[in-house]
Amino acid sequence: MQLVSRGVARRAERQADSSLRDFRVRAHGFVFFLGQFGEGLAEPPRLVKSDELVLEVYWKAPNLSKQVIVGWRDRADLPTDIQYHRDHLGIVQNNFGDRIRLGEGDEVRDVPHPLSRAGPELYDFALVDSISIRLPQREIRALQVLVRPRDVGAPRVVGSMYFDLHTAELIQFRFNFTRAAYLDDTLEDITIVLENGLWEGRYWLPVRQEIEIRRRTKWLDLPARGIIRGRWEIQEYEFNLGLTDRMFLGPEVVAAPEAVRDTFEWEVSLDAAIKEQAGPAMTFDLEEVRAEISEVAGANVLSGLAAARPAVGSVSDLVRFNRVEGLALGFGGLLRPGGGAVELKGWLSYGISDEQLKALAVVRYRSGRTTLVLEGVRRVQDVADEPVISGVLNSITSQEAAQDYGDYVLAGRLTASVAHDVGSRGRVTLAAGVEHTESMAVVATPARGTFRPNPAMGVGTLGVAALRLARRDAALAVSGGWSADLDLEGGLGDTLDYGRVRATARGHVALGVTGLVGRAMAGWGSTDLPAYRSFVMGGRGTLVGEPFRAWGGRYALWGHVEWRLPVPVPAASLGAFASTGRNIILAPYLAAGWTGGTVAGAPWQPSEGVRPVAGLALEFFHRLFRADFGVSLRGEGVSLVVDVSRDLWEIL
Repeated sequence: MQLVSRGVARRAERQADSSLRDFRVRAHGFVFFLGQFGEGLAEPPRLVKSDELVLEVYWKAPNLSKQVIVGWRDRADLPTDIQYHRDHLGIVQNNFGDRIRLGEGDEVRDVPHPLSRAGPELYDFALVDSISIRLPQREIRALQVLVRPRDVGAPRVVGSMYFDLHTAELIQFRFNFTRAAYLDDTLEDITIVLENGLWEGRYWLPVRQEIEIRRRTKWLDLPARGIIRGRWEIQEYEFNLGLTDRMFLGPEVVAAPEAVRDTFEWEVSLDAAIKEQAGPAMTFDLEEVRAEISEVAGANVLSGLAAARPAVGSVSDLVRFNRVEGLALGFGGLLRPGGGAVELKGWLSYGISDEQLKALAVVRYRSGRTTLVLEGVRRVQDVADEPVISGVLNSITSQEAAQDYGDYVLAGRLTASVAHDVGSRGRVTLAAGVEHTESMAVVATPARGTFRPNPAMGVGTLGVAALRLARRDAALAVSGGWSADLDLEGGLGDTLDYGRVRATARGHVALGVTGLVGRAMAGWGSTDLPAYRSFVMGGRGTLVGEPFRAWGGRYALWGHVEWRLPVPVPAASLGAFASTGRNIILAPYLAAGWTGGTVAGAPWQPSEGVRPVAGLALEFFHRLFRADFGVSLRGEGVSLVVDVSRDLWEIL
């Protein structure tokens, strides 16, 4: 508390420090808008829009600030009409002052700063660590102090601060907000890191800043997230220039005239700048920052999301069509009682043709890095571990052309699981429960054609247990990265026992403006492996050019590698905020798969050796759509499949 009191006093002294009358500095930064999709929101987000900005920043004692955007260029990777609040386009001055505001007061308003005069009465502090920082002027001992509110139900911050022990100046502040601080119930959270540097041997002023604002959908809770990330480097300070009060009139952040911005000289192309700044080696790992802050908060919730709203896992949970249900309609909801750490989710669906009710009930509790889940579910399950087609497209092809790209069982299970985040990239999940599967018959009638039979794969009741080890790519890893999963699974029943192992890996490497992207899978199953847990491949989603799901078994190897080449094309306008895109992606690829070990009751067979295919993919309209042309190199199969981007499959 002595250190905090000195920090409060030093903060007030600096505002009255007559030796620092004013300064001018240049700030260079990026504002990224990203989209993240899929159950659990575990995959890295996709870049939607990038803005690169250069600011001339002016400050005058005690708290006057002006920021002029002198350079501004942008790139849209997906159609968007995103409009940023003015303060999203500038840096944070004075470490926010005594009252913290964001989004021009629409997102967070007047949250007391821990180092304001009222701070020591509103927050608890804990001294936890110290580090040494070697600077040209001197060696600094920095002390880390955790901070959290005494009243977690009030608008406050939670985080950690590093102080210079000698001067009690704030070196770094990383924090999040309590639930009550958020003024918009679509705000999931806001994470902020402010880092100061020592100038002239005495002034601690901003040098690096990152702010990330994560939002969820407004009316229907889907596994989809919008992210605004601002990243800034502040350098080239000039002190005591005699700035006048007049230049600080008007809004704090303004844009210079377009003629001035158009003449700004950039050192590298925007594409190269984005690749450098949005790579995996970020200045601050915000996932790790969030994990650290969650541990400080304990069971207290640092999210502004609504306490109740409609919710489903995908659009297909609302309406879908397949050959074993016919038309199925559903709906769901989500509750966060009292805005606390417990989350309740439910879903109901009814198939018109099979006259069967499906349901989901989930209780989730998260504390720090650990999540506990109790789940009861009865739903239609495909044999594949990963989808081979988007749900919406499968409904259309099933209804209109009798082309259903699924093989189903009706699965009911009751499962308890615990997941623990390891660092910012890893997760370990252990689950155990009871599962019951029933075979399903074809009951629907398409508009034209005839459905293929659905294989009988139900095996009754099993006790099941599973262990998953996951490693996720860095967010914004546009220049290279990799992800991997290892799943160990076992089942025990009256008539069969089985074991199953599956490993997957995904990676990409940038090669100038082009890149290599690879995916791989290896699987093994024991002798009594149930048919609905066998490994299948062929055709759409795996080996384009081979017959659909002709190959399967208890063992499997599969790999796919493609070389992605952006090709400039004329962009056609589709309104004020969208166009067809300035590039398409051409991706020649090679893929190969092998399966072995016959599975009783399954219609697929071992592949009789490796099944290689070669093909060419085309991604267009901002990579929202993809067409794959594939040729079997062992047979005479040729196929063309078209779908929306795989990034969107899980929410469709």
